[in-house]
Amino acid sequence: MFLSVFDLFKVGVGPSSSHTMGPMVAAARFLALLRASPFHARGLRASLHGSLAFTGKGHATDRATILGLAGFAPDTYEAEAAEATLAANRASLTLTPPGLPVLHFDPARDLVFDYGAALPGHANGMILMATDAQGDVIMQETYYSIGGGFVLSATEAAAVTAAELEAPSPVPYPFRTASEMLAMARASRLTIAAMKRANERVFRSEAKIDDGLTRLWQVMYTCMNRGLAAEGTLPGGLKVKRRAHAIHQSLMAERGHNLTAPHTINDWMLTYAMAVNEENAAGGQVVTAPTNGAAGVLPAVIRYWLDHVPGATAARVGEFLLTAAAIGGLIKRNASISGAEAGCQAEVGSAAAMAAAGLAAVLGGSPEQIENAAEIALEHHLGMTCDPVRGLVQVPCIERNGLGAIKAVSAASLALRGDGIHLVPLDSAIETMRQTGRDMHAHYKETSLGGLAVNVPNC
Repeated sequence: MFLSVFDLFKVGVGPSSSHTMGPMVAAARFLALLRASPFHARGLRASLHGSLAFTGKGHATDRATILGLAGFAPDTYEAEAAEATLAANRASLTLTPPGLPVLHFDPARDLVFDYGAALPGHANGMILMATDAQGDVIMQETYYSIGGGFVLSATEAAAVTAAELEAPSPVPYPFRTASEMLAMARASRLTIAAMKRANERVFRSEAKIDDGLTRLWQVMYTCMNRGLAAEGTLPGGLKVKRRAHAIHQSLMAERGHNLTAPHTINDWMLTYAMAVNEENAAGGQVVTAPTNGAAGVLPAVIRYWLDHVPGATAARVGEFLLTAAAIGGLIKRNASISGAEAGCQAEVGSAAAMAAAGLAAVLGGSPEQIENAAEIALEHHLGMTCDPVRGLVQVPCIERNGLGAIKAVSAASLALRGDGIHLVPLDSAIETMRQTGRDMHAHYKETSLGGLAVNVPNC
Protein backbone atom coordinates (compact mmCIF):
# COMPACT_ATOMS: atom_id res chain seq x y z
CA MET A 1 0.00 0.00 0.00
CA PHE A 2 1.74 3.16 -1.25
CA LEU A 3 1.58 6.35 0.81
CA SER A 4 2.53 9.47 -1.14
CA VAL A 5 4.43 12.42 0.28
CA PHE A 6 1.32 14.42 -0.65
CA ASP A 7 -0.86 12.11 1.42
CA LEU A 8 1.31 12.52 4.48
CA PHE A 9 1.81 16.28 4.06
CA LYS A 10 -1.56 17.93 3.40
CA VAL A 11 -2.52 21.59 3.40
CA GLY A 12 -5.33 22.09 5.87
CA VAL A 13 -6.76 24.12 8.70
CA GLY A 14 -6.15 24.08 12.46
CA PRO A 15 -6.38 23.15 15.18
CA SER A 16 -6.44 19.38 14.56
CA SER A 17 -5.95 17.12 11.56
CA SER A 18 -7.95 14.30 13.16
CA HIS A 19 -10.61 16.41 14.91
CA THR A 20 -10.97 19.34 12.48
CA MET A 21 -9.74 18.27 9.04
CA GLY A 22 -10.93 14.65 9.32
CA PRO A 23 -14.58 15.46 10.16
CA MET A 24 -14.61 18.05 7.37
CA VAL A 25 -13.33 15.45 4.90
CA ALA A 26 -15.83 12.86 6.17
CA ALA A 27 -18.70 15.32 5.75
CA ALA A 28 -17.61 16.06 2.18
CA ARG A 29 -17.60 12.33 1.41
CA PHE A 30 -21.08 11.96 2.90
CA LEU A 31 -22.40 14.83 0.80
CA ALA A 32 -20.99 13.16 -2.32
CA LEU A 33 -22.85 9.96 -1.44
CA LEU A 34 -26.02 11.94 -0.82
CA ARG A 35 -25.79 13.70 -4.20
CA ALA A 36 -25.47 10.34 -5.94
CA SER A 37 -28.29 8.68 -4.01
CA PRO A 38 -31.99 8.45 -5.00
CA PHE A 39 -33.06 9.82 -1.61
CA HIS A 40 -34.66 13.23 -1.22
CA ALA A 41 -33.09 14.45 1.98
CA ARG A 42 -34.55 17.31 3.98
CA GLY A 43 -32.17 17.34 6.93
CA LEU A 44 -28.78 16.28 8.29
CA ARG A 45 -27.57 14.90 11.62
CA ALA A 46 -24.19 13.97 13.09
CA SER A 47 -23.02 12.14 16.20
CA LEU A 48 -19.43 12.26 17.46
CA HIS A 49 -17.90 9.38 19.42
CA GLY A 50 -14.78 8.55 21.41
CA SER A 51 -12.07 11.20 21.32
CA LEU A 52 -14.08 13.25 18.81
CA ALA A 53 -16.69 13.65 21.54
CA PHE A 54 -14.40 14.11 24.55
CA THR A 55 -12.19 16.80 23.02
CA GLY A 56 -14.35 17.78 20.08
CA LYS A 57 -15.35 21.24 21.26
CA GLY A 58 -11.78 22.16 22.19
CA HIS A 59 -10.60 20.88 18.81
CA ALA A 60 -13.39 22.72 16.91
CA THR A 61 -14.93 19.44 15.74
CA ASP A 62 -18.42 20.92 16.01
CA ARG A 63 -17.47 23.80 13.71
CA ALA A 64 -15.65 21.48 11.32
CA THR A 65 -18.62 19.12 11.06
CA ILE A 66 -21.06 21.93 10.32
CA LEU A 67 -18.73 23.51 7.77
CA GLY A 68 -18.03 20.16 6.14
CA LEU A 69 -21.74 19.51 5.78
CA ALA A 70 -22.03 22.98 4.25
CA GLY A 71 -19.47 22.07 1.60
CA PHE A 72 -16.17 23.38 3.00
CA ALA A 73 -12.92 21.46 2.48
CA PRO A 74 -9.64 21.82 4.44
CA ASP A 75 -7.39 22.66 1.50
CA THR A 76 -9.66 25.44 0.19
CA TYR A 77 -10.89 26.73 3.56
CA GLU A 78 -11.65 30.46 3.74
CA ALA A 79 -12.03 31.86 7.24
CA GLU A 80 -14.40 34.75 6.43
CA ALA A 81 -16.72 32.56 4.37
CA ALA A 82 -16.70 29.97 7.15
CA GLU A 83 -17.74 32.48 9.79
CA ALA A 84 -20.51 33.76 7.54
CA THR A 85 -21.78 30.21 6.99
CA LEU A 86 -21.78 29.44 10.72
CA ALA A 87 -23.67 32.67 11.44
CA ALA A 88 -26.22 31.87 8.74
CA ASN A 89 -26.70 28.39 10.19
CA ARG A 90 -27.32 29.79 13.66
CA ALA A 91 -29.93 32.14 12.25
CA SER A 92 -31.75 29.79 9.86
CA LEU A 93 -30.96 26.32 11.29
CA THR A 94 -30.29 25.20 7.73
CA LEU A 95 -27.35 24.36 5.48
CA THR A 96 -27.17 24.60 1.71
CA PRO A 97 -24.34 22.38 0.41
CA PRO A 98 -23.48 22.73 -3.29
CA GLY A 99 -25.61 20.45 -5.45
CA LEU A 100 -28.19 19.76 -2.75
CA PRO A 101 -31.39 21.49 -1.57
CA VAL A 102 -31.66 23.51 1.60
CA LEU A 103 -31.27 21.02 4.47
CA HIS A 104 -32.39 21.44 8.05
CA PHE A 105 -29.57 21.32 10.61
CA ASP A 106 -29.99 22.59 14.15
CA PRO A 107 -26.61 22.23 15.92
CA ALA A 108 -28.25 22.09 19.34
CA ARG A 109 -30.33 19.06 18.33
CA ASP A 110 -28.66 17.54 15.28
CA LEU A 111 -25.02 17.54 16.43
CA VAL A 112 -24.60 15.05 19.29
CA PHE A 113 -21.49 14.52 21.42
CA ASP A 114 -21.83 10.89 22.51
CA TYR A 115 -19.63 10.26 25.56
CA GLY A 116 -20.40 6.56 25.73
CA ALA A 117 -18.23 3.78 24.37
CA ALA A 118 -16.16 4.59 21.31
CA LEU A 119 -17.17 3.07 17.98
CA PRO A 120 -15.37 -0.22 17.23
CA GLY A 121 -13.20 0.89 14.31
CA HIS A 122 -11.13 3.68 15.90
CA ALA A 123 -11.07 6.11 18.82
CA ASN A 124 -12.15 8.91 16.46
CA GLY A 125 -15.58 7.91 15.13
CA MET A 126 -18.54 9.81 13.74
CA ILE A 127 -21.91 8.88 12.25
CA LEU A 128 -23.47 11.12 9.61
CA MET A 129 -27.15 10.85 8.72
CA ALA A 130 -29.63 12.27 6.22
CA THR A 131 -33.29 12.57 7.18
CA ASP A 132 -36.57 12.97 5.33
CA ALA A 133 -39.29 15.53 5.91
CA GLN A 134 -40.58 13.58 8.93
CA GLY A 135 -37.10 13.47 10.50
CA ASP A 136 -36.61 9.75 9.85
CA VAL A 137 -33.10 8.62 8.90
CA ILE A 138 -32.99 7.62 5.23
CA MET A 139 -29.22 7.34 4.80
CA GLN A 140 -26.37 6.81 7.24
CA GLU A 141 -22.61 6.29 7.13
CA THR A 142 -19.95 5.81 9.79
CA TYR A 143 -16.52 7.37 9.37
CA TYR A 144 -13.25 7.14 11.29
CA SER A 145 -10.73 9.98 11.39
CA ILE A 146 -7.56 7.96 11.81
CA GLY A 147 -5.02 10.78 12.17
CA GLY A 148 -3.28 13.24 9.87
CA GLY A 149 -6.52 14.07 8.06
CA PHE A 150 -6.94 10.49 6.82
CA VAL A 151 -10.53 9.22 6.85
CA LEU A 152 -11.97 5.73 6.39
CA SER A 153 -15.60 4.69 6.16
CA ALA A 154 -16.65 1.79 8.38
CA THR A 155 -16.61 -0.47 5.31
CA GLU A 156 -13.12 0.66 4.35
CA ALA A 157 -11.84 0.24 7.91
CA ALA A 158 -13.17 -3.31 8.04
CA ALA A 159 -11.56 -4.11 4.70
CA VAL A 160 -8.05 -3.08 5.76
CA THR A 161 -6.64 -6.55 6.32
CA ALA A 162 -3.11 -7.84 6.62
CA ALA A 163 -3.45 -9.33 3.14
CA GLU A 164 -4.38 -5.95 1.70
CA LEU A 165 -1.41 -4.28 3.39
CA GLU A 166 0.90 -6.95 1.97
CA ALA A 167 -0.53 -6.69 -1.57
CA PRO A 168 2.02 -5.97 -4.32
CA SER A 169 2.72 -2.28 -4.91
CA PRO A 170 3.22 -0.73 -8.38
CA VAL A 171 6.18 1.37 -7.21
CA PRO A 172 9.82 0.37 -7.88
CA TYR A 173 10.89 0.57 -4.22
CA PRO A 174 7.96 -0.77 -2.17
CA PHE A 175 9.69 -0.84 1.22
CA ARG A 176 7.30 -1.64 4.08
CA THR A 177 9.87 -1.61 6.88
CA ALA A 178 13.03 0.31 7.62
CA SER A 179 15.11 -2.83 7.12
CA GLU A 180 13.64 -3.26 3.63
CA MET A 181 14.29 0.43 2.94
CA LEU A 182 17.97 0.06 3.86
CA ALA A 183 18.34 -3.13 1.84
CA MET A 184 16.84 -1.45 -1.24
CA ALA A 185 19.08 1.59 -0.76
CA ARG A 186 22.17 -0.64 -0.66
CA ALA A 187 21.07 -2.64 -3.70
CA SER A 188 20.11 0.39 -5.78
CA ARG A 189 22.84 2.71 -4.46
CA LEU A 190 20.17 5.40 -4.22
CA THR A 191 19.38 7.72 -1.34
CA ILE A 192 16.12 7.33 0.58
CA ALA A 193 14.85 10.54 -1.04
CA ALA A 194 15.73 9.28 -4.51
CA MET A 195 13.85 6.03 -3.93
CA LYS A 196 10.85 7.94 -2.61
CA ARG A 197 10.94 10.25 -5.65
CA ALA A 198 11.10 7.26 -8.01
CA ASN A 199 8.00 5.86 -6.30
CA GLU A 200 6.19 9.19 -6.66
CA ARG A 201 6.98 9.28 -10.40
CA VAL A 202 4.68 6.29 -10.93
CA PHE A 203 1.74 8.57 -10.13
CA ARG A 204 2.81 12.10 -11.19
CA SER A 205 5.38 13.86 -13.35
CA GLU A 206 8.70 15.19 -12.11
CA ALA A 207 7.41 18.73 -12.55
CA LYS A 208 4.27 18.05 -10.50
CA ILE A 209 6.36 16.47 -7.76
CA ASP A 210 8.61 19.51 -7.59
CA ASP A 211 5.70 21.96 -7.75
CA GLY A 212 3.90 20.07 -4.98
CA LEU A 213 6.94 19.98 -2.72
CA THR A 214 7.57 23.68 -3.31
CA ARG A 215 3.99 24.51 -2.37
CA LEU A 216 4.18 22.44 0.81
CA TRP A 217 7.27 24.30 2.01
CA GLN A 218 5.77 27.66 0.99
CA VAL A 219 2.64 27.02 3.06
CA MET A 220 4.79 25.89 6.02
CA TYR A 221 7.03 28.94 5.71
CA THR A 222 4.14 31.37 5.32
CA CYS A 223 2.39 29.85 8.33
CA MET A 224 5.55 30.22 10.40
CA ASN A 225 5.98 33.86 9.39
CA ARG A 226 2.35 34.62 10.30
CA GLY A 227 2.97 33.09 13.70
CA LEU A 228 6.17 35.06 14.19
CA ALA A 229 4.32 38.29 13.41
CA ALA A 230 1.10 37.71 15.35
CA GLU A 231 0.42 38.80 18.92
CA GLY A 232 -2.51 38.50 21.31
CA THR A 233 -4.33 35.67 23.05
CA LEU A 234 -5.30 32.34 21.53
CA PRO A 235 -9.02 31.42 21.38
CA GLY A 236 -10.61 28.77 23.60
CA GLY A 237 -10.78 30.23 27.09
CA LEU A 238 -7.38 29.25 28.52
CA LYS A 239 -6.11 32.76 27.75
CA VAL A 240 -2.83 31.41 26.42
CA LYS A 241 -0.71 34.28 25.12
CA ARG A 242 1.12 34.02 21.85
CA ARG A 243 4.84 34.05 22.67
CA ALA A 244 6.61 33.39 19.36
CA HIS A 245 6.56 37.03 18.24
CA ALA A 246 8.11 38.47 21.40
CA ILE A 247 10.76 35.75 21.65
CA HIS A 248 11.64 36.16 17.98
CA GLN A 249 11.99 39.93 18.39
CA SER A 250 14.28 39.38 21.35
CA LEU A 251 16.40 36.87 19.43
CA MET A 252 16.69 39.22 16.47
CA ALA A 253 17.89 42.01 18.77
CA GLU A 254 20.52 39.73 20.34
CA ARG A 255 21.75 38.32 17.04
CA GLY A 256 25.44 38.86 16.44
CA HIS A 257 26.28 39.72 20.03
CA ASN A 258 29.34 37.90 21.28
CA LEU A 259 27.77 37.45 24.70
CA THR A 260 24.93 35.27 23.38
CA ALA A 261 25.07 31.80 24.94
CA PRO A 262 25.52 28.87 22.53
CA HIS A 263 22.34 27.20 23.79
CA THR A 264 20.34 30.18 22.46
CA ILE A 265 20.10 28.28 19.18
CA ASN A 266 17.51 26.13 20.95
CA ASP A 267 15.39 29.24 21.44
CA TRP A 268 15.35 29.82 17.68
CA MET A 269 14.08 26.28 17.08
CA LEU A 270 11.51 26.61 19.86
CA THR A 271 10.26 29.89 18.43
CA TYR A 272 9.94 28.58 14.88
CA ALA A 273 7.92 25.58 16.05
CA MET A 274 5.77 27.57 18.47
CA ALA A 275 4.94 30.09 15.73
CA VAL A 276 3.45 27.31 13.60
CA ASN A 277 1.50 25.76 16.44
CA GLU A 278 0.17 29.07 17.67
CA GLU A 279 -1.21 29.59 14.18
CA ASN A 280 -2.63 26.08 14.26
CA ALA A 281 -4.28 26.74 17.64
CA ALA A 282 -5.84 29.88 16.18
CA GLY A 283 -7.38 27.87 13.32
CA GLY A 284 -4.94 29.03 10.66
CA GLN A 285 -3.69 27.24 7.56
CA VAL A 286 -1.02 24.63 8.29
CA VAL A 287 0.48 21.51 6.73
CA THR A 288 -0.01 18.16 8.46
CA ALA A 289 3.49 16.98 9.34
CA PRO A 290 2.29 14.32 9.92
CA THR A 291 -0.58 15.87 11.94
CA ASN A 292 -1.72 19.37 12.87
CA GLY A 293 -0.89 18.84 16.53
CA ALA A 294 2.72 18.13 15.48
CA ALA A 295 2.80 20.55 12.55
CA GLY A 296 5.57 22.76 13.96
CA VAL A 297 8.38 20.25 14.41
CA LEU A 298 9.39 19.59 10.82
CA PRO A 299 9.15 23.17 9.43
CA ALA A 300 11.07 24.43 12.49
CA VAL A 301 13.93 22.05 11.73
CA ILE A 302 13.93 23.04 8.05
CA ARG A 303 14.00 26.74 9.01
CA TYR A 304 16.82 26.07 11.49
CA TRP A 305 18.80 24.33 8.75
CA LEU A 306 18.18 27.05 6.14
CA ASP A 307 18.83 30.05 8.39
CA HIS A 308 21.51 28.77 10.76
CA VAL A 309 23.51 25.98 9.10
CA PRO A 310 26.26 26.97 6.64
CA GLY A 311 25.78 25.57 3.14
CA ALA A 312 22.03 25.03 3.43
CA THR A 313 20.01 25.78 0.31
CA ALA A 314 16.27 25.89 -0.35
CA ALA A 315 16.86 23.79 -3.47
CA ARG A 316 17.21 20.73 -1.20
CA VAL A 317 14.04 21.21 0.83
CA GLY A 318 12.34 18.69 -1.45
CA GLU A 319 14.97 16.10 -0.51
CA PHE A 320 14.27 16.82 3.17
CA LEU A 321 10.51 16.38 2.70
CA LEU A 322 10.82 13.19 0.65
CA THR A 323 13.12 11.60 3.23
CA ALA A 324 10.82 12.64 6.07
CA ALA A 325 7.80 11.25 4.21
CA ALA A 326 9.53 7.88 3.75
CA ILE A 327 9.98 7.62 7.53
CA GLY A 328 6.48 8.91 8.26
CA GLY A 329 5.01 6.34 5.92
CA LEU A 330 6.76 3.52 7.78
CA ILE A 331 5.43 4.78 11.11
CA LYS A 332 1.88 5.20 9.84
CA ARG A 333 1.88 1.77 8.20
CA ASN A 334 3.37 -0.15 11.11
CA ALA A 335 2.11 1.83 14.12
CA SER A 336 0.12 5.08 14.17
CA ILE A 337 0.27 8.86 13.76
CA SER A 338 -2.96 9.36 15.73
CA GLY A 339 -2.86 10.85 19.22
CA ALA A 340 -6.28 9.34 19.93
CA GLU A 341 -4.90 5.92 19.08
CA ALA A 342 -1.39 5.99 20.54
CA GLY A 343 -0.83 9.24 22.45
CA CYS A 344 1.49 12.09 21.56
CA GLN A 345 4.35 9.69 20.87
CA ALA A 346 2.46 9.03 17.63
CA GLU A 347 2.27 12.74 16.76
CA VAL A 348 5.25 14.73 18.06
CA GLY A 349 7.32 11.54 18.30
CA SER A 350 6.63 10.69 14.67
CA ALA A 351 7.25 14.29 13.60
CA ALA A 352 10.60 14.36 15.40
CA ALA A 353 11.66 11.10 13.75
CA MET A 354 10.68 12.45 10.34
CA ALA A 355 12.48 15.75 10.91
CA ALA A 356 15.61 14.05 12.23
CA ALA A 357 15.74 11.85 9.13
CA GLY A 358 15.24 14.80 6.80
CA LEU A 359 17.96 16.83 8.49
CA ALA A 360 20.40 13.93 8.49
CA ALA A 361 19.75 13.51 4.76
CA VAL A 362 20.49 17.12 3.77
CA LEU A 363 23.56 17.14 6.03
CA GLY A 364 24.99 14.30 3.97
CA GLY A 365 24.04 11.30 6.07
CA SER A 366 24.03 7.78 4.65
CA PRO A 367 20.76 5.80 4.59
CA GLU A 368 21.99 3.98 7.72
CA GLN A 369 22.68 7.26 9.53
CA ILE A 370 19.29 8.62 8.46
CA GLU A 371 17.53 5.53 9.81
CA ASN A 372 19.54 5.88 13.03
CA ALA A 373 18.53 9.55 13.38
CA ALA A 374 14.85 8.65 13.04
CA GLU A 375 15.19 5.84 15.57
CA ILE A 376 16.91 8.05 18.16
CA ALA A 377 14.23 10.73 17.87
CA LEU A 378 11.34 8.27 18.11
CA GLU A 379 12.91 6.23 20.91
CA HIS A 380 13.08 9.27 23.16
CA HIS A 381 9.42 10.13 22.71
CA LEU A 382 8.13 6.64 23.54
CA GLY A 383 5.34 6.69 26.11
CA MET A 384 4.45 10.36 25.63
CA THR A 385 0.78 10.93 26.42
CA CYS A 386 -1.71 13.14 24.59
CA ASP A 387 -3.34 15.18 27.37
CA PRO A 388 -4.46 18.58 26.04
CA VAL A 389 -5.74 20.89 28.74
CA ARG A 390 -9.42 21.71 28.15
CA GLY A 391 -9.22 19.73 24.92
CA LEU A 392 -7.38 22.60 23.22
CA VAL A 393 -4.32 22.07 21.01
CA GLN A 394 -2.40 24.59 23.11
CA VAL A 395 -1.09 23.24 26.43
CA PRO A 396 1.20 21.28 26.33
CA CYS A 397 1.05 20.94 22.54
CA ILE A 398 2.68 24.21 21.45
CA GLU A 399 5.81 23.90 23.62
CA ARG A 400 5.94 20.16 22.94
CA ASN A 401 6.52 20.89 19.25
CA GLY A 402 9.46 23.11 20.12
CA LEU A 403 11.08 20.45 22.26
CA GLY A 404 10.37 17.91 19.51
CA ALA A 405 12.32 20.07 17.05
CA ILE A 406 15.27 20.30 19.44
CA LYS A 407 15.25 16.52 19.93
CA ALA A 408 15.12 16.02 16.16
CA VAL A 409 18.21 18.16 15.58
CA SER A 410 20.05 16.46 18.44
CA ALA A 411 19.11 13.02 17.09
CA ALA A 412 20.38 13.88 13.61
CA SER A 413 23.62 15.29 15.01
CA LEU A 414 24.21 12.24 17.19
CA ALA A 415 23.52 9.85 14.31
CA LEU A 416 25.93 11.73 12.02
CA ARG A 417 28.68 11.33 14.63
CA GLY A 418 28.42 7.58 14.13
CA ASP A 419 28.65 5.21 11.19
CA GLY A 420 25.01 4.12 11.15
CA ILE A 421 25.57 0.94 13.13
CA HIS A 422 23.43 0.95 16.26
CA LEU A 423 21.70 -1.40 18.68
CA VAL A 424 17.99 -0.55 18.33
CA PRO A 425 16.61 -0.68 14.76
CA LEU A 426 13.99 1.87 13.72
CA ASP A 427 11.58 -1.02 13.11
CA SER A 428 11.90 -2.01 16.77
CA ALA A 429 11.22 1.53 17.94
CA ILE A 430 8.13 1.72 15.71
CA GLU A 431 6.83 -1.61 16.98
CA THR A 432 7.48 -0.51 20.57
CA MET A 433 5.49 2.65 19.93
CA ARG A 434 2.62 0.57 18.54
CA GLN A 435 2.61 -1.72 21.58
CA THR A 436 2.87 1.21 23.99
CA GLY A 437 -0.05 2.93 22.31
CA ARG A 438 -2.09 -0.25 22.48
CA ASP A 439 -1.44 -0.61 26.21
CA MET A 440 -1.80 3.08 27.09
CA HIS A 441 -4.90 3.92 29.13
CA ALA A 442 -7.56 5.77 27.12
CA HIS A 443 -7.34 8.68 29.59
CA TYR A 444 -3.95 9.54 28.08
CA LYS A 445 -4.98 9.32 24.43
CA GLU A 446 -6.50 12.68 23.44
CA THR A 447 -9.55 12.42 25.68
CA SER A 448 -8.46 15.11 28.19
CA LEU A 449 -9.43 12.68 30.97
CA GLY A 450 -5.91 12.27 32.38
CA GLY A 451 -2.46 13.77 32.69
CA LEU A 452 -2.04 17.55 32.54
CA ALA A 453 -5.65 17.89 31.39
CA VAL A 454 -6.92 17.04 34.88
CA ASN A 455 -4.05 18.43 36.92
CA VAL A 456 -3.95 21.96 35.53
CA PRO A 457 -6.74 24.49 36.18
CA ASN A 458 -8.98 24.79 33.12
CA CYS A 459 -9.79 28.44 33.56
